[in-house]
Amino acid sequence: MEFDRSLDVPYGEELRLSPRVGRLLAPNPGPFTFKGTGVYLVGERAVAAIDPGPAMPEHIEALKRAIGTRRVSHILLTHSHRDHSPAAAALKEWSGAPTHGVPLRALPDDAEGVADEAIDHDFVPDVIVKDGDAIAGDGFTLRCVATPGHTSNHICYALEEEGALFSGDHVMGWATSVVAPPDGDMAHYLASLEKLLGRDDKIFYPTHGSPIARPQDWVRGLLAHRRTREAQIVAALAAGDDSVAAITARLYPDVAPGLRRAAASQVRAHLDHLIAKGMAEGGRVRPS
Repeated sequence: MEFDRSLDVPYGEELRLSPRVGRLLAPNPGPFTFKGTGVYLVGERAVAAIDPGPAMPEHIEALKRAIGTRRVSHILLTHSHRDHSPAAAALKEWSGAPTHGVPLRALPDDAEGVADEAIDHDFVPDVIVKDGDAIAGDGFTLRCVATPGHTSNHICYALEEEGALFSGDHVMGWATSVVAPPDGDMAHYLASLEKLLGRDDKIFYPTHGSPIARPQDWVRGLLAHRRTREAQIVAALAAGDDSVAAITARLYPDVAPGLRRAAASQVRAHLDHLIAKGMAEGGRVRPS
């Protein structure tokens, strides 16, 4: 796949993307956040803030300055990861606006690794939203589109007036999404991608990276990529690789040290999906 890593915008300044949509980039670049978390401000005199970002004082102050005299009517979360939701508490305290999102499902007590470390366990939405719900504001209507997979509580928001979808981390143009068990689920993720193919969105606004101008083509590419990865895992099993570590080493030979656990989580997610479909035997695969 040909990823778009061209984003080059200043931190802490709201840039207008459409008549109803502005975006402010938080200064938290990294291997999982790309250039940083993009906070979307949707509306006119009163705005909805989508994915307020990390709890960084300089970012929160920049967000307040960008909002200025406008009222915050809604705070929306695509999911509760630490680069998306922690600033919601400060924004709520400052503005009085309620938070909206999907609660995180309970994880096993022994959950650990990439998935658990990324989760903002403190986030609990004031308003629980579900697939199909409409959120009306000043000059906008946002329709909730449930897309579990990257996390169990991932949800997108469709701006009906512009045919745009705020896709969170479900679909990004700069990289593929990490699907890390036990909270991430590959079967749910693939089903959520298929769900988006049945829609007619004109543009995707991911939380990380640039807007995606041909979203249906990109989603088809992501699905093809995942099918190829599954075929590679089936081939690795047939070649005698019987552990997540062995399969990860075969499929990701040049992965950076800081991304090895994420790569292993991807393999684990694909294996769980293959086992559930009867295409692999769980007893043959050692966890590490």
